[in-house]
Amino acid sequence: MAAAPPLSVIAREWGRIGCIGFGGPPTHIALLRDLVVDRRRWMDDDEVEHAIATANLLPGPSSTQLAIFCAWRLGGSAGALVGGLAFILPGLLAILALSALFLGSPPRWVEGAGAGAGAVVAAVALHAGLRLLPPSWSRTAGARRARWIAYVAAGVAATALLGALVVLVLLACGAIELLWTRRIQALAAHAWPVVLAAASATGGVLALCWTALKVGALSYGGGFVIIPLMQADAVDRHGWMTDSQFLNAVALGQVTPGPVTHTVAVVGYAAHGYGGALLAAAIAFAPSFLFVLVGGPRLAMLRESLMARAFLDGAGPAAIGAILGSAIPLTLALGEPWQLAVLAAGAVALLVLRTGVVVTLLGAGAVGTVVALLGAPLP
Repeated sequence: MAAAPPLSVIAREWGRIGCIGFGGPPTHIALLRDLVVDRRRWMDDDEVEHAIATANLLPGPSSTQLAIFCAWRLGGSAGALVGGLAFILPGLLAILALSALFLGSPPRWVEGAGAGAGAVVAAVALHAGLRLLPPSWSRTAGARRARWIAYVAAGVAATALLGALVVLVLLACGAIELLWTRRIQALAAHAWPVVLAAASATGGVLALCWTALKVGALSYGGGFVIIPLMQADAVDRHGWMTDSQFLNAVALGQVTPGPVTHTVAVVGYAAHGYGGALLAAAIAFAPSFLFVLVGGPRLAMLRESLMARAFLDGAGPAAIGAILGSAIPLTLALGEPWQLAVLAAGAVALLVLRTGVVVTLLGAGAVGTVVALLGAPLP
């Protein structure tokens, strides 16, 4: 194994991945593994595989947690902070600049680009959920498969019908599976603080903090599960954004480098300007740092914990259902008939032609720009 690098090298290499990491967690994981295993030999493949498995057991953005963990493994707490920030900041700065452009008073062609890209977000969510279904199903066997189907269905229904309360359904599914598997009656008591917190966040900065916390600490199943966690809060409950602006926010989170969790910064910007954007991002990413900084030496134990795995066996399928279900309100948010045509074309591109997500979003944005310049109505 090669000697651990200085902090300056961690900052440079993790910052590079933060700049070129388009395409979500699969891209981030591949780039990190190539860096620390293949090119620099700072870690061995088994350790990285174990880190990936552990990150998948934690709520929040798994690729961000993997980036922070690898930096912690090489540079301790200072390395985790430097590497994590270097990974997050490039995409965050990009999405803040784009937020000001798309949520201010943009020219018509920019509005058209946002409306076009936003039109295919429902297809991107469906694509993300469908990719997660087979591996999750393959890890399930016997009588658990009936519960797996019920958890997925509960996630779909919760997203379509309950909006912001979907987080409680995810927790409930995890608790049910844990109780079913381990019969731990005390777990139910731990859900009540979450319910009370949700009820107490009624408006203003507190509401934004609660939304960001849900994104960072209570989301399972990949980046797209944050959509149902945010949409009802940002659009329906608090009115920070319109439906079309929220679709733009999700699209921006996809076309910028780094984790999709950056989308929460757009919501924060809509709610309280740049201060709100930075606050929301800080709260959303803080749990990922805390999991590693506080629990780093114990993360291997989490991977071996039957309780943690049982909880995820319930919350994970429900989260996949929530991702699939998010396509329903995202489709209903479309305001113009031409956007439905763009959505259909985007679904064919992603699901049949297997076009990349970023390419599909950029293509849809280009179509929206042309439509706007031709004088068609915009949402």
